Order: sequence, then C-alpha cells, then structure tokens
Amino acid sequence: MFILTEKNQAAAVQQALRQRLKDTGVTVAHPGGEVLVLEGETFRLDGESLRLLPGVRAVQRLTEPYPLAARTGHPEDTVVSVGKARIGQDFCLIAGPCAVESSEQVTSIARQMSAAGAQLLRGGAFKPRTSPYTFGGLGAEGLELLCRAGRETGLPVVSEITDPRQLPLFREVDVLQVGARNMQNFELLRELGRQEKPVLLKRSFGATVTELLQAAEYILAGGNERVILCERGIRTFEKYTRNTLDLSAVPIIHEKTHLPIIVDPSHATGKANLVEPMMIAAVAAGADGLEVEVHYDPQHAWSDGAQCLTPDAFAQAMAKCRQVAWAIGREM
Repeated sequence: MFILTEKNQAAAVQQALRQRLKDTGVTVAHPGGEVLVLEGETFRLDGESLRLLPGVRAVQRLTEPYPLAARTGHPEDTVVSVGKARIGQDFCLIAGPCAVESSEQVTSIARQMSAAGAQLLRGGAFKPRTSPYTFGGLGAEGLELLCRAGRETGLPVVSEITDPRQLPLFREVDVLQVGARNMQNFELLRELGRQEKPVLLKRSFGATVTELLQAAEYILAGGNERVILCERGIRTFEKYTRNTLDLSAVPIIHEKTHLPIIVDPSHATGKANLVEPMMIAAVAAGADGLEVEVHYDPQHAWSDGAQCLTPDAFAQAMAKCRQVAWAIGREM
C-alpha cells in the first residue's frame, strides 16, 4: 500500500503520521519525496480512514483486501465436494422448488430433478421476504421434508439459513445457503466460518464483486474453506427483469479468487421464459454450476412461481446447456 502525503508539510506532521501508521502494526518505509510505503498486513487497514489522517493526500492499495479469498495467495482452484458433486472441478447442477410446500411437492420434484441430472436438491424452509405478509416458509417442518426427499433420491440438500440460532435445525442439511439479503449479515458469516459444512454465499443485489469476496473472507477467516459463490443478479435501473444478471462477474471472480462460482438465473431474471437463455449463457461464461428453481405447477407455487421452470422445461434447458458445454469443450 502506498500513501502520498501532502507536499511541503512540516516534519512534525509527517513524523506523527508515520508513528500513527506504525501503531497499526504495519511497517512504514519512506523512500523519499511524498511517498510512504506500507508493508505487512495492510489488508487490515481501511483506506477511507487513512485518507482522513492529517497530511495524507491519497492512498493506493496494491493488494486485495481479502487475502484468503484472493487467487494471488491460492493459485489453484478450490474444489468443494458435496456428495458426488465436485464443485469447482465438474459442472454442478442444483435444482428444486423455491419453497418447500409439502412432502408430496418436494419429493416429486426431487425425483424429477434427479432423473434430469441434478446433483443437489435446493428448497427453502426459512425465507426472508420483502413483505411480512407473504409466505415465509415452513421452517423446521420444511427442512425435515426437504431432507427426507434428499435421502429418498440420494441428493444432498441445500437450504437457506437466516440466523445463527437456526444451526441446530440444519444438522441434516448438506450445504448452508446465505441469501442475498444476508450477504453482509456479519454475525451469521462469522458463525458459518466456524462450521465444517459448505456455505453457498449469494451476491447481494447491491454488492460489488469486491464486497462479495470480502463477505466470503469472513467465512474463510473463521476456518471454513468450503465456500461457493453465487451470482444472482444485481439491481439496476432496468425494470423489465427482477434483477440484472451480471454474467461478467463469472470470469472476473475466476480471475480474482480461487473459490467456485455458480449462477442463479431464476432470481436474476424473475421470469421463467428468460431462465433457459441465461442458463445457457452462464455455461458459456464459464460458471461452475447453476442453481435453478423448479415447480410442477408454477401458477400455484407459494413463492416466486413466475420464475420457476416446470420439470419438462428444465430438462429441455439442460439438454441445450449440454450442447453448449460440448461446443466449448466442457463436460456436464
């Protein structure tokens, strides 16, 4: 990290600045002129706060503020194993209903997803919703039904956790999902960092790529290295779609970090007719997997029916994804 100091400042001001910086635990070198070079654990320093110090003109960071997630210190790809899936090595397909509604519903969908080639079953039991008057999930009962369907079909299960106090209820859940609204729920991230289970971390609709990776850093810093990132669209001025799917984030994240990145085209678009094209595009962009919402009766789904594919539409979409994967030399 470099700090440019004000020109012609008093020696006492520069000495005080250098001492202040040393007190933060970094090494301060003064090669000459107005430049100070900071070495050591500079990722712990807040650049915005440094700019407020007397005598500071500008701050330039040379290393990423997420050392554990950065590819520079971990050049090989991280592979997260869940059941038979090797996320980050092989293409992974996660599919299922937005919300668990009944034993019949989730089991029926699980069977069809398994037949279509899905490796993990997703289903929401605790659902943070924008409105307090919409369906918020079946809670513990929903988790039980989801895990039962997963055992019956042999599919590991993925479900969203919204509060650290829910962890005892998630004993049989294979992957703990952090939704977009909780991407910066730092107490939850810290607690998940102490767990051994994989964490699927979704990008918030208002977060930059750097903020997503810094959120992942919370989990990695706690000791849990099994982190999977998910791009699910960001909020822009466009109103036609629910969000704007930022597919450029996929190659950017592959460049910046060793963690695998999957894409959720369902929440990104909010419209079932757009899910298939975005699934195909995500495969072409190099995503490590997809998370897709499927329901056999979307019109009567209790949650987000407008963005759910039917099982038949899902199978057709997957056939096209396999063709694209073959064309670019990838295996699914």
